Amino acid sequence: MINYQLAPEQEELRQTVAAFARDVVAPVIGGFYEREEFPYEIVARMGKLGLFGLPFPEEYGGMGGDYFALCVALEELARVDSSVAVTLEAAVSLGAMPIYRFGSEEQRRRWLPDLCAGERLAGFGLTEPGGGSDIPGGMRTTARLVKEDGKGEWVVNGTKAFITNSGTSITSLVTVLAITGEKGEEKEISSIVIPNGTGGFIIGQRYSKVGWCASDTRELSFTDCRVPEGNLLGERGRGYAQFLHILDEGRVAIAALATGLAQGCVDECLRYATEREAFGKRLEQHQAIQFKIADMAARAHVARLTWYDAAARLLAGQPVKKEAAIAKLVASNAAMDNARDATQIFGGYGFMNEFPVGRFYRDAKVLEIGEGTSEVQRLLIARQLGLRP
Repeated sequence: MINYQLAPEQEELRQTVAAFARDVVAPVIGGFYEREEFPYEIVARMGKLGLFGLPFPEEYGGMGGDYFALCVALEELARVDSSVAVTLEAAVSLGAMPIYRFGSEEQRRRWLPDLCAGERLAGFGLTEPGGGSDIPGGMRTTARLVKEDGKGEWVVNGTKAFITNSGTSITSLVTVLAITGEKGEEKEISSIVIPNGTGGFIIGQRYSKVGWCASDTRELSFTDCRVPEGNLLGERGRGYAQFLHILDEGRVAIAALATGLAQGCVDECLRYATEREAFGKRLEQHQAIQFKIADMAARAHVARLTWYDAAARLLAGQPVKKEAAIAKLVASNAAMDNARDATQIFGGYGFMNEFPVGRFYRDAKVLEIGEGTSEVQRLLIARQLGLRP
């Protein structure tokens, strides 16, 4: 029979991250959120815990764990705050993972140790102002290879939008998807590593966001930005295929994060229901509240099972496109529904940012958009089932 219980070392990790989230993150994150300030101190302590190196081999400074371990950590962090959780998720699954999966040995040894230590962060330059779900059709960023005196350089021009972790003081690089040529009517798309501080690489102001207010998200622009030819990541023309692979993995991670938010809503409502009184008795004694919390717990449980299943398949080397899409769709729906119900249970207090459920409500919506909208997930599932236009 299938056993969905965590192994002892996984449970130890879960408890460690849960204690960190409860004791370190929870007491102060509200202030960072209100100030829209990146929590450098928290990130540094996460680095010391080894969270940024969880799925990477020790030879690159990692912890020698796996992707499931990362997802366990993400769920526990998101039970308290999603800004901190998405900083870890984007830094690892979107920032460092492309270097590990597709980089040369020299690129891995150059970039990964600092990224695994959490001393540096990396961004994932995919989305553009005119292209979200339609990445190839909306892509306008170009990279032209020029050779002078026998030395090759990529000259990058274009703009990227909504890029997480791209403008902090500890960001070291962004991996950018760019058009490097055309084959007939098809665009040749490649991945290029652009270090922060490169001439012509302009980091925009932080967006004013509805949620994830303590995370870093910016627009990036490139004007005749030159990097060495050796900054090509993997094979030329394989950039889009690389990023699709990264997104499949990333959707499992986002599903774990969304599950954490959904579970955090349950946690907060259970506590509040035992403290608040209405109409002469505690909220927990009202059947309507009991039923609402029961539905919330059921959603979180189902969401957890979907990402467990997708992560297990991922580690086994099995195809995971459909299961990752299912996990992301189910978990993001659970997060949004639970955040709405939790806000309703808290009433007026649920509309206040000083209460976690207020932040949960603001943070939940983007989970139905980022790393593939719910509509895209349904399309992926349909295609994997054999349905065609």
